[in-house]
Amino acid sequence: MALLIGQICYIALHNTVRPPILSTAAQLLSPPMPYHLHELQRRLLAPLAAGAKVSSRALLHPLNPLSRLPQVRALGASQALFHRLAKRYTKQPWRIDTTTAHGATVSVAEEVLVDEPFCRLIRFTRRTDDAAIAHRLEQDPRVFVCAPLSGHHSTLLRDTIQTLLQDHDVYVTDWVDARDVPVAEGVFRLDDYVHTIMRLIRHLGARSLHIVSVCQPTVPVLGAVALLAQAGEATPRSLTLMGGPIDARKSPTEVNAFAADHPHDWLEKHMIHAVPGPYAGKGRKVYPGYLQLTAFVMMNPKSHFKAYMNYWVDSIKGESAAEARKTHERFYDEYNAVLDMDAAYYLDTVRVVFQEFALAAGTWDVRGVRVRPSAITETAIFTVEGERDDISGLGQTEAAHDLCSSVPDEKRKRLVAAGAGHYGIFSGRRWRESVYPQVRDFIRENEQKGAPAELLA
Repeated sequence: MALLIGQICYIALHNTVRPPILSTAAQLLSPPMPYHLHELQRRLLAPLAAGAKVSSRALLHPLNPLSRLPQVRALGASQALFHRLAKRYTKQPWRIDTTTAHGATVSVAEEVLVDEPFCRLIRFTRRTDDAAIAHRLEQDPRVFVCAPLSGHHSTLLRDTIQTLLQDHDVYVTDWVDARDVPVAEGVFRLDDYVHTIMRLIRHLGARSLHIVSVCQPTVPVLGAVALLAQAGEATPRSLTLMGGPIDARKSPTEVNAFAADHPHDWLEKHMIHAVPGPYAGKGRKVYPGYLQLTAFVMMNPKSHFKAYMNYWVDSIKGESAAEARKTHERFYDEYNAVLDMDAAYYLDTVRVVFQEFALAAGTWDVRGVRVRPSAITETAIFTVEGERDDISGLGQTEAAHDLCSSVPDEKRKRLVAAGAGHYGIFSGRRWRESVYPQVRDFIRENEQKGAPAELLA
């Protein structure tokens, strides 16, 4: 048992190596674990994790007569906890097979419309054999969800997508893990992100499109729409910006403080690593996902510790707490599944968004073109913030209204979600019951009545 506890502490320690977004003495005194050592650790732990999973199931199985003994149940629960801490977490499937739309249950299928080295565009196609319902589905507004490229996979927005599908034809950016992109594909910068969004807007057809941008992409998405407007191209009917750092100078959080306090050279030295083999991106310089996960965990370490201890207790309880265990597993299967970001993109984002505040300051150039949000005139703007957001502080997203000075007042809307943290504005009960109805109504208000939907390219 002592060895098991030691193993758990070892994994917990190495899953929380020096948080990259918190300025702590420990972080400054010792560098994060190099990528190849992290990968070696994971491979060495893989058989132990697998063994712990089998052991926990055997010890806790109701047909095992020894499972009635408190000591055996505690050991089985400890094995289950060790498995959760030591296992490798991979990208989760969307698991969106059906939705309820127009009072009927319809099927949902994923369709890849664009497949680029760093990003895929996915459509969640809704289908039904009922001709009347199918016709109404075709008339629903088309919504392009811009998912974050900030450590987690796009599937973190599963609840966002599932909810939107009730009333909309939904598309989403599915960012590719940089460790899986060969070096020959070149680097991916923040400018490339902006131009990727511009290409996808053109592909979908801006005149019949509404955009919902969640967290990190609010800056590059607003930049993309501004550049389209500056070029005289069509822009989307509406743009909903949710919990993003449009102007990170307002109500700065610990995330903002870390970025502001650490120069480019320090970040490049401590946060950037080369992808090891056998990944397709071997040799690519990246900001590893395991470092970003550390950052997420260390922002609220007590809550995560409590969640894992509750999981241990629930495992001891057995069938009576089975649903609680499943809820924990579903959440952390997604939360712990992270991706690597190209080093150039990460460093660009820190510099442009959190150090120079270039969009808000009017000094941001994308491929040599100055970004001017004031050029946006036709796109309606809706900003959504969480009252208790500890990642993007209050006022950071709302700053978009000042920048988009040419948008008429009747095309503007603001929302501060009472009691909501960062994730609460796009996932969970507050999102579904309080935020989503207002997003849905805003989109409907700005949908052109009677206009024929554009066909996809």
